Amino acid sequence: MHTARTNVVNLRTVDQNALAGFDTAPDSANVRLPVVARLCGVSPVTVWRWSKSGRLPTPRRLSEGVTVWNVGDLRQALAKRV
Repeated sequence: MHTARTNVVNLRTVDQNALAGFDTAPDSANVRLPVVARLCGVSPVTVWRWSKSGRLPTPRRLSEGVTVWNVGDLRQALAKRV
């Protein structure tokens, strides 16, 4: 059980780094679900709903269990929300 907690802490750290670097990342970069949820200030379930409804761009599935959103597409969608 201690290992699971360590993994969660490490994942949060990685997410914080990706979130902190979002503004300087190239438009061709990709981010994963936790970063998108934090950028939008919503739950991961809401990110999926918004992606399905067109409020957020459609993510790309890189492999089994790895889905990403393009940073450039997200910037455009977030700019429209403001």
